[in-house]
Formats: sequence, C-alpha cells, structure tokens
Amino acid sequence: MARRPAIPPLRRVVARLPRHRAFWITLWTAAAVAELAVLSRVLVAGGAPIDPVLVVFSMVGGSFAACGLVAWRRRPDSRVGLLMTATGFAFFASPLLGMLDSEVAQTAALLLPDLWFLPFVALLLTFLTGGRLRTRVDRIIIGAIVVELVVLGPLFLLVSPEHPSLLLVFPDEPLAALVDTVQRAYFLTITLATTGVIAARWMAASPPRRRAMIPSVAGTGCLLLFSALLVVDLVAPERSRVLLWAAACSIVAVPLAFLGGLLRSRLARGALADLFGSLATMRPAELQTALSGALGDPGFLIAYPAGNGAYLDPAGHPVTLPDPAADRSVTCVQRDGLPVAALVYDRILDEDPELIEAVGGAATIALDNSRLQAVAQARLVELRSSRERIIAAADAERRRIERNLHDGAQQRLVTVAMQLSLIQRRIRDDPADAELLVTSASGELAASLEELRALARGIHPAALDQGLRRALDALALRSAVPTTVSCELPPRMPEAVEFAAYYVASEALANTAKYARASAARIEVTSSARGTVIEVTDDGVGGADPSRGSGLRGLADRVDAVGGRFRVDSPPDGGTTVTAELPHAGPV
Repeated sequence: MARRPAIPPLRRVVARLPRHRAFWITLWTAAAVAELAVLSRVLVAGGAPIDPVLVVFSMVGGSFAACGLVAWRRRPDSRVGLLMTATGFAFFASPLLGMLDSEVAQTAALLLPDLWFLPFVALLLTFLTGGRLRTRVDRIIIGAIVVELVVLGPLFLLVSPEHPSLLLVFPDEPLAALVDTVQRAYFLTITLATTGVIAARWMAASPPRRRAMIPSVAGTGCLLLFSALLVVDLVAPERSRVLLWAAACSIVAVPLAFLGGLLRSRLARGALADLFGSLATMRPAELQTALSGALGDPGFLIAYPAGNGAYLDPAGHPVTLPDPAADRSVTCVQRDGLPVAALVYDRILDEDPELIEAVGGAATIALDNSRLQAVAQARLVELRSSRERIIAAADAERRRIERNLHDGAQQRLVTVAMQLSLIQRRIRDDPADAELLVTSASGELAASLEELRALARGIHPAALDQGLRRALDALALRSAVPTTVSCELPPRMPEAVEFAAYYVASEALANTAKYARASAARIEVTSSARGTVIEVTDDGVGGADPSRGSGLRGLADRVDAVGGRFRVDSPPDGGTTVTAELPHAGPV
C-alpha cells in the first residue's frame, strides 16, 4: 500500500511582484491616453454622424485595461489581471495605429484588429488556473489563434484590393472573398472549440468551481455573439445591427465579471469576518457548517488528527482524507509546529491562498477557544468536586469532634459531676471516702483537660501561635517515624499559608507512619516573596496514589483552596515525596 504524502501545512504563498509605483502610474496613464484617443477618433469623425455602437466599442479597451490593472495589482500571484490588461491594450492597437499617417502603421492596423482574440481566449481557458495553460487542448486552441493572426490575416491583405497596404501583392477580389470566408469559419471553429471546452469543464465541475467559472461562461457567451455576428454579417448584413449592439454591450461588461470573479474571495473573507465574533462559542460541527457556507463549498471538512495517521470528523467518526490527485485539496493547520486539524476543500480554492489562510486562521481561533472551553469546563468540574470533598471532610471532622467530645471529655465531666455530688453527701458522714472520691474526680478532670487540649490541637495547633517553624519541630518530635526539619522561613507568613503547610506536613507524616513502612522522613520548607514550598519526603515503599485514598486527595483539595499546586512523586521502587506550592496572595 502506497504511503500517503505528508499534508502540506497552511502557509502564506501569495507572491508580491516587485513593481514600483511608477510602473502602475505608467500603465494607468497609457491606458487613459489610449482610451481618450480612441474615443475622440469616434466622437470627432470629420462631421459624420456619431454611431453609438462605435462609441461603445471604443470603450472596450479601456474597460479591459482598467479592470485588468485593478486585478493585476490586487492579485499579483495570478496572471489573469495581466491577460485582462493585455486584452485591453490589444483592443487599442489597431485604432491607434490607424490614426498615424504612415503606410507601415496603416498596414499594422489592418493586421491587428483581431489581436485581442488571443489574450481574451487565453483568459477564458485559464481563468481557473491563474492565467496558466495547463492542458494540451488549451495550447492547441491558442496555437490555432496564433496561426490565424500570423497566416490568415497577412494572406487576406496579400489579395484584398479593398484594403490597400504594403502587403498587397496579388490583388484578387474573388480570392480575397474566399480568404475572408475561411477566416470567418476559422474564427467560428475556434469559438465553438472554446465553448465546448468551457461547457465540458462546467459539467464536470463542483458547485464552488462552477461559481468560479461564471466569468468564463459569460465571456464564452460574448464570443458566441461575435461568431453569430460574423455569420449574419456575411449572409444578411441588414440584420446584424441588433447582434452588433448585443456584442458591444456584452464585451464592455465582461471585464467587470472577470474582475468580480477574481476578487470574489473578498466577499468570502467578509463572511469570515462576520464569523469571528461568534467563533468563541462555536462547536466543531457548527464551525464546519459556518465555514462551508462562507466558502460556498458543501463538501468542506475539518478533520482532527487521532494519532497513527487517522483523522476524525467533528462528530468523532473516522474519515479518509482524499488523495492528492483528487479534485479536493488537503491543508494542515498547525499550532506551534504540531498539526491540530486538516482542512479538506475544493481544489479551486487553492487559486486564492489568502482565503485559505483566513479559513485556517478562523479554524485555529475556534479550535483554541474550544480547547480553552474544555479546559475551563474540566477545571470547573474539578473545582466543584474539590469543594464538595472539602465540605464532606469538614462535616466528617465535625462529627469526629462531636464523637470525641461525647465519648471522651463529656463522659468524664459527667463522671466528675456525679463524684462531686457524692462528695457533697459524704464529706461529713465519711470523710475518708469523700477524700478518695476527690482524688478520683481530680484524675478524671485532668484526663478531660488533656483530651480537650488534644482536641484543640487537632482543630488549630497551639504551636502555630509561635510560628510555622516551631509547629513543624513539635510535629516532628511527635511523629512515629524519625523526622528531620529544614526551614528557610521569614518570622511570620499569612495564617492560611502556615495552616495549610502544617496540615500538609501533619497528614503526610501520618500517611508515612500508616502505610510507607519508612525508617526516616524529612520536612523541607522554603519561602520567598511569592510563596512557600513544602516537601515531605520518606524512604518507604512508595506507590502512593492520590486517586485511591482520601488522605492525599484531601491534601490536594486544601492546597487548591488557597490557590496552590499539589503533587505526589511516589515511584513503585520506593520513596514518596509530597510537594505543595502555596502562594502568599491567597486563593485564586
């Protein structure tokens, strides 16, 4: 099985021609001067009536030249603008040369009236390929036009006595009529061939490609009008006026269709701009639908990499990316050098790299927002779970305190109260027995006080009143596992930070004593202006997992409650390190 070629990453491929401002000013000036000269020739015709059709025809060159220069300037990566400009100046060539008082110029004017036909047909055939001939059929048609200009045109002047020129060598009216008929048939044949090619491409095209072909279809219709005009003018000249008007109006309007088609991406980018405000809340499926509508491509797809070369659609179903030889293109959207999605779209859109870049940017923004939303949602779920565990732990702690009070100090105090009542009744009748009761009551009261002190230390260690360093030292002395303490602390820190650090050390040492089977432990604390870091390390069996026990999970919740970070490093081969980073700014 052949390996699929790597998907090309999205990158800016728009070329910028190194044209100076003087270059464009020169072309615009030349087009304006040529248009004014041709138009003045028609309007100032030696006192003859002005023919409106000729006025319209005189504006064809200016229309093509102006639209072509705009397209060439806006889309320098495409040769379409260049072909439109060339078509406009080709329309100017014959009338401008005809205005010169020179036999050479007059002969050139007679040779070049059909010069516009060459760049115009090339424009029709290559509009979707950026003005580049890609197929053999295209080259054959263009070659046939060159033959007409180079062979049939000069041949007609060689024999036509009605068109005296430097080339007139064998004047022959019947032969000239035959050559003229051959020229008309040749023109018609080329027009029909061009129409057939455009029609075949239209039938095989996808919806986006058909929309892009509309200017070519309009130009082909204009060619058909000219062909019909040539036939009607030969067989029924009196009926050619209507066709002449239709041909003139259509050929003037066609450049606008080409310019609009070439710059159609601006409308699509405008639709993308409207989407940017809602990208933050779009789901992947909604994003695909929105981008598909903006591009006018029903088959547009955003595929997400799933590893091992596999891709998923927005619904999570596996998809197969098209082969490079297919009519659809695949471009990779990358973030920090890593692929995050693949865009599958109609190949015609490759002719507008700026549009594809805009689509990739919109997809990247939406994917980033979607990823942020997922992270935020997961964070919110974890935060809620953490808060619920903290509340549950607080409830359990209150119940523990209640049980300890009820079963311990409360029962002892009840016993002391009963003994005091007995002492009151017997102190006169049996002083010796009363003295024994006093001794017993004193012991019970002392035990009750010790239990209350222990209970109070569990709620808030008294040693913390003298600072975290003293409290940790006291904790290490009471630990069942020999523990050393290393502290680099300021005299006092925020109370919430001190209590959280003490709680982390206390719970970690308790877990060490219960499960680690350790021979030694160490508490290390460092502090800076930004926060405090506490590490509790033991040399036990390791393998501690916060997800399998409530103790470490409770520590994580407590650290999270003050805006800190908690982690456990406990490899199976032994030893556990519990680390808590506690910011001094408080919870976030």
